[in-house]
Amino acid sequence: MKIKLPFVLRLALILISILALGYLAKIGKTVLAPLFFSILMALLFLPFANWLERKLRFSRTISTFSSLLLMMAVLSGLVYFFSTQLSDFAKDFPVLKAQVSSSFNQLQIWVSNTFHLNFAKQMSYINQALENVLSSTALILGFTVSMFSSTMAFFLFSALFFIFILNYRRLLYQFIISIFNEQHFERVNEGIMEIQKIIKEYISGLFIQIIIVSTLTTILLSALGVKYAILLGVLTGLMNVIPYVGIIFSALIACLISFATGGNHTLMVAIGYLVIHAIDGNLILPLVVGSKVKINALFTFIGLLIGEELWGISGMFLSIPFLAILKIIFERVEGLQPWGKILGEESKLNKTRRKYKLTKKITLEEKE
Repeated sequence: MKIKLPFVLRLALILISILALGYLAKIGKTVLAPLFFSILMALLFLPFANWLERKLRFSRTISTFSSLLLMMAVLSGLVYFFSTQLSDFAKDFPVLKAQVSSSFNQLQIWVSNTFHLNFAKQMSYINQALENVLSSTALILGFTVSMFSSTMAFFLFSALFFIFILNYRRLLYQFIISIFNEQHFERVNEGIMEIQKIIKEYISGLFIQIIIVSTLTTILLSALGVKYAILLGVLTGLMNVIPYVGIIFSALIACLISFATGGNHTLMVAIGYLVIHAIDGNLILPLVVGSKVKINALFTFIGLLIGEELWGISGMFLSIPFLAILKIIFERVEGLQPWGKILGEESKLNKTRRKYKLTKKITLEEKE
């Protein structure tokens, strides 16, 4: 006999559950953030581990540690690249600061001569703005350093979780299957395989998107003669994982460095970033990531805010894959389909076409 609870009571229980889960996620940041990251990495390296076991006859332990070594090699390469590039940038920071001051002074003189503004007032405004920009630059630099130089605890927990998840993946699979009744085995098994496949394709697509955006940005900045083109290109590709916010921050950094180093192409840099963002949103993202897990702008922004509040910078990066996983699960669980639809993009109505035959070889089509 099913007991139907009043709507107010059900709503209260839902809100209490959400608050409880949010509180647990907040206090469990040290464990949950590397755990979720390890799950994503394990899904990405799962085909490689299976290939080692099937083709090379590796044991599960050896295939797991081989996958771990490959993942750590990639992460170590990224950390080494950014540490060397940022050290060079830190050495040149005093020079960049002086160049920013000189550029702002020239801008102030031009504004004074062109618009006949009061020199003293304008000077105070410019100096105040200059101090804010320079302080913001230091904050952005600190934000970038903290984003890519994770703590040893995060890497240690991520490595351990990665080993356990890959090594005990069949046990975890059997546990999920055993939760449901035997009559639902085929449906649950099909859902697990489909979710695993889509998430794996989604994560692989994100990496391909990072490579393509990094390459396009590096080519753009190199062609315009912007200093640190490779660093800014890779930084843009990685920050582009954070929708909307990432491309804005990376564009501001690139424009500021172009302006500070005396470049005459700052406007072209901004336009170039807009073009790359348009190409990424309309071509790269639909092709390599796909529309199956695309999250609409509203819940993307909400997810970024909640992720940053719960887990900081790592939460901003992990919030989008987390929403994508939720969307996939919601769309395949009975009763939760509306939640999956509201996370995605608005579906386009199929428009019928009218055909008008002009000749034997020429036919015109008209959308209604």
